[in-house]
Amino acid sequence: MENQTVLCAANHYIQQYYFNEDFAILPQQVQEELQIMCVMFTEEVGGILIVAYREDGSLCLQTEADPDDVMYDEIGAGLKIKQMQEEKRELFESLELFYQMFG
Repeated sequence: MENQTVLCAANHYIQQYYFNEDFAILPQQVQEELQIMCVMFTEEVGGILIVAYREDGSLCLQTEADPDDVMYDEIGAGLKIKQMQEEKRELFESLELFYQMFG
């Protein structure tokens, strides 16, 4: 996570969603879509999902899990992230462009 700026994250363990208020100028619809995407991911896969910007402005989706979480499926989480990257390609490209312009 070094040299990254977190956009949003969801944590299945504490049932919490976080949105970085530095990006509050994003349209409400985009903020809601990010929230739904993150929360649904953690409900389906478990663990924690973090959506962050790298230094170069590209988006990075990372997933983490508690070491004691035997229900967490690391392979399934990776597959789900790939699926989201394909399905949400336009959203992610728009967010990257936004970051380059305003970040």
